[in-house]
Amino acid sequence: MSEDDPILTTREAAQLLGVAVSTVQIWMESGALPAWKTPGGHRRVRLSAVRDLQSCQRRETAEPDPGAAPAPGHALLDTAPEEAFDRLARLAAQVTDCPMALVTVLTPRRQWFKARVGLALRETPREWAFCNEALASGETFVVGDAANDARFADHPLVTAAPHVRFYAGVPLEDAHGRRIGTLCVLDREPRRLRARELRALRELAAIASDEIKRRG
Repeated sequence: MSEDDPILTTREAAQLLGVAVSTVQIWMESGALPAWKTPGGHRRVRLSAVRDLQSCQRRETAEPDPGAAPAPGHALLDTAPEEAFDRLARLAAQVTDCPMALVTVLTPRRQWFKARVGLALRETPREWAFCNEALASGETFVVGDAANDARFADHPLVTAAPHVRFYAGVPLEDAHGRRIGTLCVLDREPRRLRARELRALRELAAIASDEIKRRG
């Protein structure tokens, strides 16, 4: 083993990165954090790979050039929980009767959760985001049964915990009119939302966008 580039356990990597072990496991499985498994099935990663990921994260949260437009989501990214957004996530879960709800912020590499209900994960790789489709369309995006949808049947969050089957997300906009994330609800069972539930989700998303705009 190199003394300059030691091998770390999943827990040691999580401590260095300041995230949950489950988040590091997702990064490893997605390839965002290069790792391997021992013959006993334990994940291992080099310190250099952890440092590279930290560098990427710092670049995403670094202060922008004063003459450049602010990066989408920058005002919220990696900030502390706020009751305003936590309440909106709770209400979204309640009005749709879904066990999970999120306020997400997307960067080129990450899907980070400003608020979350019923989900332990704090973030996922960007390529895992159902919210990509909502942002691309600019409209409410619904997946009634992910396991039977060719776009998502092999998705890591469908085939493994939390075993998402249903998703509905509404894009959120910042003060510049850019789509930076979503208010979304998820379920472990396939389902449909009634018209009034979709209207309520859109209303809550509009309030979330207003909160984001107040922060610039």
